[in-house]
Amino acid sequence: MQIKVKLLSDSAILPRRAHPGDAGLDLFSIEKKEILPGESALVKTGIIIELPENTEAQIRPRSGLALKHAVTVLNTPGTIDHGYRGEIKVILINHGKKKFVVEEGMKIAQMVIKPVLFVDVIQVDAVSETGRGAGGFGSTGVK
Repeated sequence: MQIKVKLLSDSAILPRRAHPGDAGLDLFSIEKKEILPGESALVKTGIIIELPENTEAQIRPRSGLALKHAVTVLNTPGTIDHGYRGEIKVILINHGKKKFVVEEGMKIAQMVIKPVLFVDVIQVDAVSETGRGAGGFGSTGVK
C-alpha cells in the first residue's frame, strides 16, 4: 500500500518511520514558531497527501515532546480524511511552564494510517442490554 506525498516547499520532508516496524510516520515542521505556555499554534508540514481508499490518517503526539516539554497535539488524534487534499498542518499545544520553540525540520507529530469502516446508520427504539449498561466515567473504580 502506498501514500502519495506532494512536497510544497524545498524545506518539506517526506514523512518517515524512525525504525522499521514503527506504526507512526514522523511529520516535520517547515517553519519556526514559538508557542507560549497555555497557548496553541497551527504548524505547517509543507506536504499534501493522497491516501488509499478506505483509509484515514491519524495525527498523534510524539511522546518525547509530551514528556520533555509538555507539548502535544491538541485534537489528538486529528483525522485526515481520504478526500482531503490540502496541506497537512498540526495543532500543537504547550501545556508546559516555558515557551516552546518549534524549529524548521523538527519532528512535531506522527501520522498513523488506519482502515475506515463504513456503516449504515439505523434509527431504532432500543439497543441491546449488556452487563456494563450505561456505566462509564470511572464506574469501574481506580483499583
